[in-house]
Amino acid sequence: MTELTTSYPIGKPGQPWGSTEKAQWLASQHIQRSFQQQVLERLEQVAPGFSRQQYAELDYRQYGASCYPLYAFSNGNDPDKPTVIVTGGVHGYETSGVQGAIRFLQTAASQYSTHFNLLVLPCISPWGYETINRWNPLALDPNRNFTADSPAAEAVAVVSFLQQLQQPILAHIDLHETTNSDNSEFRPAKAARDGEINTNWDIPDGFYLVGDSAKPVADFQKAINQAVSQVTQIAPADSNGCLIGEPISQPGVVNYPKKALGLCGGITDARYVTTTEVYPDSPNASPEQCIEAQVTAIVAALDYLKANGY
Repeated sequence: MTELTTSYPIGKPGQPWGSTEKAQWLASQHIQRSFQQQVLERLEQVAPGFSRQQYAELDYRQYGASCYPLYAFSNGNDPDKPTVIVTGGVHGYETSGVQGAIRFLQTAASQYSTHFNLLVLPCISPWGYETINRWNPLALDPNRNFTADSPAAEAVAVVSFLQQLQQPILAHIDLHETTNSDNSEFRPAKAARDGEINTNWDIPDGFYLVGDSAKPVADFQKAINQAVSQVTQIAPADSNGCLIGEPISQPGVVNYPKKALGLCGGITDARYVTTTEVYPDSPNASPEQCIEAQVTAIVAALDYLKANGY
């Protein structure tokens, strides 16, 4: 990890942002792609047997954007089947997480309908998707705010929806990316917002997983990485034996305390939890490979659960 002393163009070094700085930051954000065309229209064609439910709406017209419907897709709620959740687009700029969830719904999901209750939330942060952003309009990272009293509307919507399900969750697969912009934009912005010194880490070149340190399920993570290695490379550890600043627990895997950090992967009591990370800016991977890696990870997780008696 390298300490950087360069300042972000908004705010004063060492001073957390107030309302003025947050307004400056928001004014610099612009719609760059269409949630309607790239997400909602593609979700018109999903596997037979999956129904769409709107679980919330984000009204961001005051920020020069739209009213965004938030959808979940499910093949039912059979008490005799285990339930698996797939989430994408917690960070809207992480494209393959959204498109991987959509691709799974359009293709492989139908193969597992007889065995699992599948619940897929393809794009949790549509404003972030359109503006290619990690944060929401309030300069909040939804993926540090999945708590009951969250200030992030995206997180509140998901937490409230899942609380209404009243069914045990076996597994949760959360789809993410690690991009060059993490170092060029989002980590510097976070440090400026919080009045801290910015530090960056080496971006892992390849696919890796983030397990839950409270329940790491090492064999589960290993099975996913083995399958994905047929699609794209597994990220090697850096010279310190780390990925994104964390020591690896096995090749291609680090563990975080997900619930304590307010991460999406910590919102249920699921026994099997993983967060996928692909590197779309790698010279060794294409956008299509990244989407396929996300789908392969979901499929490998489901195959593992089936093979282990669930």
